[in-house]
Parts: sequence; C-alpha cells; structure tokens
Amino acid sequence: MNIRFYNARILTMEEGKDIFLGELWTQDEKILYVGPAKEAGEQTFDREIDCNGNLLMPGFKNAHTHSGMTGLRSLADDLPLSEWLNKQIFPVEAKMTGEDIYHLTKLANLEYLTSGITAIFDMYLTPETIADACVDSGMRCVQVGAVNNFSQSVPLVEEMYEKLNHKHPLLSYELGFHAEYTCSKKLLLDLAALAKEKKAPVYTHNSETASEVAGCRERYGMSPTQFLDSIGMFDYGGGGYHCVYFDPQDMEIFRARHMSVVTNPGSNTKLASGIAPLTEFVKRGINVAIGTDGPASNNCLDMFREMFLATGLAKLKEENAAAMDAMEVLKMATVGGSIAMRLPDTDVLRAGKLADIILIDLHQPNMQPLNNIQKNLVYSGSKSNVKMTMIAGNILYYNGEFVKEDAEKVYAKANEIIARLKA
Repeated sequence: MNIRFYNARILTMEEGKDIFLGELWTQDEKILYVGPAKEAGEQTFDREIDCNGNLLMPGFKNAHTHSGMTGLRSLADDLPLSEWLNKQIFPVEAKMTGEDIYHLTKLANLEYLTSGITAIFDMYLTPETIADACVDSGMRCVQVGAVNNFSQSVPLVEEMYEKLNHKHPLLSYELGFHAEYTCSKKLLLDLAALAKEKKAPVYTHNSETASEVAGCRERYGMSPTQFLDSIGMFDYGGGGYHCVYFDPQDMEIFRARHMSVVTNPGSNTKLASGIAPLTEFVKRGINVAIGTDGPASNNCLDMFREMFLATGLAKLKEENAAAMDAMEVLKMATVGGSIAMRLPDTDVLRAGKLADIILIDLHQPNMQPLNNIQKNLVYSGSKSNVKMTMIAGNILYYNGEFVKEDAEKVYAKANEIIARLKA
C-alpha cells in the first residue's frame, strides 16, 4: 500500500536535523520520500492522511522484553529479585505451553502498539510460537536465545538462529543466554564456541544486581562482563541487559567490543536493583538502548515511562539536573535501539528506510505549548499521545483502535490461560 502523510511536523532523528514541516510517503514496506511538501507527479496513493500538524517520527525500539510474561503481570509483586524469580515466576512458567506463549505475546504486542513501539528484542521460552505471534500481529521482532541450566540449549539456539533469520522479513534472531549465574561454565563455553563459529554477537542479562556480580566474583574472580569476555563470548560484540553494576573495566570492554547497553529503568526501580550509570556510558561512547523488561517485573510496556525514568534516575544518581539530556534519551529509545537490535533500516526517517513510523498527537494539553517538542516527549509525553503506529508500511494502531487484532478476544484468551495456570 502507498500512503501519503501531509501537513506533518517531522522528526527524522537524523543527527543535526531539527523538526520541520513537510510530508512523508511510503511505498509498501519502505519510506519513499521525506521532505517539504511537493507535487506527487505520477506517484499515486492508496491513502492520504492529513496529520494536522502532528509529529511523525521513527517508532520506539523496546530493546529488552519478555513478551510472554504478560500472563504474570501483577501475579508476583513487591518481592526481591531472587525470591520473585525462583519462588513465583519459574514455577508458573514451567506450566506454560508454546500455545500459551503465542497468545500472551499477542497481548504484549497490542500494548507495544499503544506505546509507539515498532520493534521488540524478545527473550523467552518458545521462539517459534513467539515468531508466529509477531508475524500474525505485524510486530517486528528480534529474538535472542535464552540458554540456561533449566531450559533451551546451545543446539536449540543454533537451530533457531538458522531458522528464524530466514523465516519472515519481520523476524530475526540473535545468539544469547539468560545470565552467567543461571548457566554452567560448560554451557557458556559451548555458546562462546558457537558465537565464534557464526562470527555473531551475543546478548545476556548482565550485572543486574550487586549479588549477581558478587556471586560471579566468587566463582571466577571476575565480574560477569570480564569473565564472559575472557572466554571469548564477546569476540564479535553483542550487548547486556540492565548493566547496573559496572566498573571501569567492564565499561572499557563494552566500548572496545562495540557492545550495547540496554537499560531497564522501570524494572530496576520496581525490583530495587539499582540505577545504571548511564551518564558514564554515554561519556565513554557506548551505545545505549532502552527496554521495558518483561510485564511481570515492570509491569508496564510503556516507552514514555522508561524514557522519563532513564533521564530522571540518571540525574538523581549524579545529583546533577544536567546529567542526562532529554534528546540523548530520545535517541536511546529510537536510534540506540536500532543499533543494539541490529536493525539499521529502522533508525531514522529517510527514503529507503523501513516504514516503521509513529504519529504523535500534539493537540493534547500535555504536549502544549510547543516550546520544545523533543523534551515534551520525554518529560511530559504519554501513551495517550500515540495516534498511529505503523510497521513495515502497515498501520496497525490508529486513533485508539487496533487495525489487525480483535483486542477483546486477545484479552479473553489471556485471562483463560492464566486462570488455568493458577489453578
């Protein structure tokens, strides 16, 4: 489908380019034109949308999530991480089927659309049913392996790496494991060997809590980052989720290996895990992206809340109101996520890039006056401002309505599943 958006403010997120008035054309899954208003000439459109002065910008990238955990939302709260995970989450997850995770992922996808999220970096239990849910929902999904001592395996990750990187244009797959503390040394060595064979990056939960780092130092005499790098896990880069307790040597490894930090401020706040040193990461030139984490630990899949917490907590940690500029955080939520997820065609609005676009409603009190739209997005924006979410040239959410899914059926199925799991 060819669509023309006109009478729009446009934020391309290209370096040094400010918001301008103009229009954007899409042709199938790609952007055809971004710029000042002009005559269409011989170009024809299936649909023309008057943006009424609202803002077009790249969609947000949720660079760390566990979508299938929507069924566990508000089921196990107000507990420390170890107790929450081992006594509440793992026992329920053990009962989940692939079909359950398919439907629970579709519920998460609806929430992503309302938050202007156009791509997710998902780590969960049944990769093939997650892939099917995302294709059926129209969601762009990069999955990452979740190898640990209890589920998945290195051969399964290799199988999914070969299969899901060629299954559908909306799908890709990266090597990964749950965390150092949930994997034996042999398992980690086997995955590092696979990464070397494939010349592929590796992603994992990393230094989320102080006790996690202390445990790794007891086992190996090094931090998780230093130990994993010592066995060749990051020879081809990758990234870490959370990265709250990093020392200068950890940061240097990430910088030298061109790795990405994915911060999860909402989850880290709710679980009292700590505040990541985002200001220092940025100073060192490390790419930073933002993730919501899963809907059991956050519990909200809301990029606006994550952006506010990312800047607010950085200021609090540094005791400096200038520590983290809103524009830097907006970059993390868009361009930074594209880099971390290896989706280079989703970073900015430019002809030839993928048409993963959101329309932000500026005609609401929280976005007025228009002193600085970018700062409004981070400091006062909310999901209520998302007027449209488009992925691969398909409008999936518009004016509060889901275009592709019957939301009530998705909700009913999710409640049916969780009732069975809790029985």
